[in-house]
Amino acid sequence: MSAGQEPGAAGPGTGTVHGPTARRMLVGARLRGLRERSGLSRDQAGYAIRGSASKISRIELGRTSFARRDVADLLTLYGVPDGAEREELLRLAREANERAWWHRYGELIPPWTHRFLDLEGTAREVRAYEPCQIPELLQTEEYTRACLAIRDGIREGDRRIEIDERAAVRRLRRRRFADGPGRTLAAVVDEAALRRFVGGPELIRGQLGHLAALADSGRVELRIIPVGGRPLPLAHGFSILSFAGGALPDVVYLEFLTTALYLDKPADVAAYTAAWDRLSAAALPPDEGRALLARLLDRL
Repeated sequence: MSAGQEPGAAGPGTGTVHGPTARRMLVGARLRGLRERSGLSRDQAGYAIRGSASKISRIELGRTSFARRDVADLLTLYGVPDGAEREELLRLAREANERAWWHRYGELIPPWTHRFLDLEGTAREVRAYEPCQIPELLQTEEYTRACLAIRDGIREGDRRIEIDERAAVRRLRRRRFADGPGRTLAAVVDEAALRRFVGGPELIRGQLGHLAALADSGRVELRIIPVGGRPLPLAHGFSILSFAGGALPDVVYLEFLTTALYLDKPADVAAYTAAWDRLSAAALPPDEGRALLARLLDRL
């Protein structure tokens, strides 16, 4: 378990990898595999690059940028000669230091979400559970702006530039995810979130209409947990990110007011996957969910 701090490439058997965070994780995992195959400890590898075991740990977990000299020295230490594998890893390490697409907005985005933006942009499948609001990838522009204003306690007209810039990040996230071929989004939403008049009835009418259109299109699997149903197994939202080709482990993302957690240990991922399955089972079947959306729209 670790707290959060912080364009595509492909390699043999790795699938497509976008974003510096995903590249760092991929390169780190490859370097760890090479080190273990060589029978070397982190202390030995750290000494070879004028560092420490903790530096090797950060490199292998993808939590630091790469110095080309360090990667080259490690590859030599691990017996990787000049050739395709060495050049590929050096290229990925170089690209992992490039700026992410969201960099221009960096000052307005909480630093603990930076890693999530990269991973979400890489994920082949996103499963999102939200008990209190519409998941961000399914929000309309107007709903996004209203949520940002409420969360930050901003009155209408105050700090308008910040709202514009942060809304632009979510708009880009939605566009990038929708434009990615073969990417899937599944969402479980509490009915109570659909009944909250964020921004007023007309705004909610537009948001519910957007959800209905997405559900009808088949591009999004939307499940709604009805009010008055069984008690929910979790009171907080989370996302599970899965990646193509097994190049990266599944990651569970949990965001809080001032920080976030990124969980990738198998036991943690299994626990949240089981929670996701229970939430999905508590939700209405897709057809009934669409009918509920239609009824809510009729009442507005």
